[in-house]
Amino acid sequence: MADGGALVLVVLLFAVVGPLLLYALVRAEHDDREVMDRSAAERAARRDVDDDSERKRR
Repeated sequence: MADGGALVLVVLLFAVVGPLLLYALVRAEHDDREVMDRSAAERAARRDVDDDSERKRR
């Protein structure tokens, strides 16, 4: 019966720690983002599109 209790404990540990770990990873990614104004964001988006279309032409 001790093996069954250990298994339940491990499952509960993963059930609690797993979502907390995922939350911490998402928050860390969110904190590293670059904040920019609208015009800078539009320039960056256009630059990405221009780069992609340039690659397709080659």
